[in-house]
Amino acid sequence: MKVLVVGAGGREHALAWKIAQSPLVEQVFCAPGNAGTALVAENVDIAADNIERLLEFARENNIGLTVVGPEQPLVLGIVDRFQEKGLRIFGPSKHAAEIEGSKEFCKDLMWQYGIPTADYLATASMKEAKIYAMDHEGPIVVKADGLAAGKGVFVCGDSSQAIKAINSIMKDKAFGEAGNQVVIEEFLKGQEVSLLAFTDGKTVLPLEGAQDHKAAYDGDKGPNTGGMGAYSPAPVFTPELKQQVMETVMLPAVRAMAKEGRPYKGILYAGLMLTSNGPKVLEFNARFGDPETQPLLMRMQSDIVPLFEACIDETLDQQQIQWKPDSSVCVVMAAAGYPGSYQKGTVIQGLEEAAKLPDVVVFHAGTKSSGGNVVTSGGRVLGVTALGHDTQSAIANAYNATARITWDGAQYRKDIGGKAK
Repeated sequence: MKVLVVGAGGREHALAWKIAQSPLVEQVFCAPGNAGTALVAENVDIAADNIERLLEFARENNIGLTVVGPEQPLVLGIVDRFQEKGLRIFGPSKHAAEIEGSKEFCKDLMWQYGIPTADYLATASMKEAKIYAMDHEGPIVVKADGLAAGKGVFVCGDSSQAIKAINSIMKDKAFGEAGNQVVIEEFLKGQEVSLLAFTDGKTVLPLEGAQDHKAAYDGDKGPNTGGMGAYSPAPVFTPELKQQVMETVMLPAVRAMAKEGRPYKGILYAGLMLTSNGPKVLEFNARFGDPETQPLLMRMQSDIVPLFEACIDETLDQQQIQWKPDSSVCVVMAAAGYPGSYQKGTVIQGLEEAAKLPDVVVFHAGTKSSGGNVVTSGGRVLGVTALGHDTQSAIANAYNATARITWDGAQYRKDIGGKAK
C-alpha cells in the first residue's frame, strides 16, 4: 500500500516514521513534508491546505490511505472531498472537525451533554466580552474562537489583562478571522494532561497519557506556544483517572457527536485539567497533538496502520494497542524569538551526531534542505525524542541528544518532564 501523510511538522515526521515501519506499506509520501520526512518518505511539494491538488496526487499515484496531520485541512473538509472520490482517508469530516474549529461549538456541546468543563461565555461582541471580563476579577482565560495554531489562548491574571487580550484578538485581529468571536472561561487549577484516542464513531481506543509544556520558558513562564515538549506516560494520570476520563469525557463526546449528526472518526484529543473536582476538558482537538505524538509513537509497539484502517472501516472493536514499557520525552528546539517573529534559513549543526545515539529520534518540524545543509524554516524546528527505562533516563537521553545540536539562536526549555519527577 502507498500512504500519503498530509502536513509539514514534527507530528507528520513522527507519523511518517511510524507508518514507514509497517509491513503493510510499500511507500510513504509526505505533502509538503520537511527535511526530516525526506529521510523516511518522498516529499511532495503540495501545501497541506491545497485539497484539490492533494486529491489529484492521491488519485494519480494510487494512494491507498491518506493520513491528515494538521487541523486546517480537516476543518476545510479534506476528508469529505477524498471520500466523495472513493479514497480512503483517516480523519474526521468537516462537520465533525468543528469540535476543534469552533471553541464555541465545542463548549456548547460539552454543556449540552454534561461533559465536565469550565464555565464560559462565547460572544462576537467586544463590548459583551469586556463587560464579562470586568465582572470576573480573578484569573480568567481568553481564547480566540477559531484556529490559531495553539497560540490564541491568554491566561489573564486580572480583568485589565483580559481586556488587553480581547483587544488583541478582536480589535487588532492578531489571529485573523479566528478572532471574530472569543470564548472567555473560568481559570482551572491543576496539572494539564493530554489523552488521545482512536475512534471509529462507536468504539473509543485510548492511547497512553501524555503531558505537554505549552509555555515558552522554564517554569511554565512566558507566552503560550504550540508546545515546547512532551512526555509519556504521565505519572499523575493514573489508570483510575484515565478510566474516569473515558467514562465522563471521551465516550460521551463521541456519542454526542453521533447524536448531533456529526459522526466522529479519527483521533479525538482531549486537553484536560486535573482539578480538585476531577478532570475537566480545556479543549478538544480533531487530530494528533504536536508534540505529544512524538513520544507516544516512540512508545507504541503496535503497527499503526491497522488502527487507521479500523477507524475507517468501523472495526476498531477488533483492535488493541501494545505499548513499550519505556518512558519517552520530547524536547522541542525552537528558533530565537519564537513564538513571536523568528529568523529562517539558519544552518543546523549536529543532527547526524544526535541521530546516532541509541533510543533517540530527532523529529524535524520547521526544517528544509538548502544547498546541502538542513536549515531552519519555522518557529518550532526540531523535536528531539528519546526513550528510557524510566522518565529520568528518558529525560537524560533527550537532553544528551539536544546538547549536540546547535544553530544560531536555538532555544529550548531545560525542564521538560520535570513534573514527572
